[in-house]
Amino acid sequence: MTTEYKSHISSQFNAELEDVRQRVLAMGGLVEQQLVDATRALMELDADLSDQVINNDDKVDQLEIMIDEECSRILARRQPTASDLRLVYAVIKTITDLERIGDEAQKVAMMARELASQERLREHMMETQHLSRQVSQMVRDALDAFARMDAESALAVVREDVVIDREYESLMRQCITYMMEEPRTIRRVMDLIWCVRALERIGDHAKNIAEYVIYFVKGKDVRHSTLEEKEREVHRQ
Repeated sequence: MTTEYKSHISSQFNAELEDVRQRVLAMGGLVEQQLVDATRALMELDADLSDQVINNDDKVDQLEIMIDEECSRILARRQPTASDLRLVYAVIKTITDLERIGDEAQKVAMMARELASQERLREHMMETQHLSRQVSQMVRDALDAFARMDAESALAVVREDVVIDREYESLMRQCITYMMEEPRTIRRVMDLIWCVRALERIGDHAKNIAEYVIYFVKGKDVRHSTLEEKEREVHRQ
């Protein structure tokens, strides 16, 4: 179900809400590129690309501050109610999670730079790349659900998180086993584990964004609900 934003008597209010929405999507696009670049830096052990991701994190932070300030002005000036208030709330929560995705991408870039200075680690890199692609797609899907305020698409993102968690746990077990068998690789594998952990956290933040979409569309906070409860809420007429 896709929910359209309400039309207001004040065309200026409509413009303000649309401007905020566009800024969130712009921030999402930057964060998504940060994630893509960070994982490419990890796979290719590209220190220069790592530095680029690390330096670009300030841009993500600045966008969060700018959007948050705009939301505060809307709350003070318009005193929105009902779905308008939910929209502003969803935006404020979403940009917080986007900023944290940026932070996790920066962590991956920092670990990539560290690994670039060591002997290349060949084990578990393909599995890590597969996880990174799944997580990147999950972020993309969460942003698409936000753009369309589509509860069904948001629910699909929540389901994706279950798969990410399963992949993460499997990869962590493999890494721990490998360190026990090859103690000389412990430092490098630990750096890789930090990257894998960051990717799993990014998946959690993408799920959070999807849950804010469900909140906006359905008017119910589902953050602490089970997957089955979320499904019932989305499908409730």
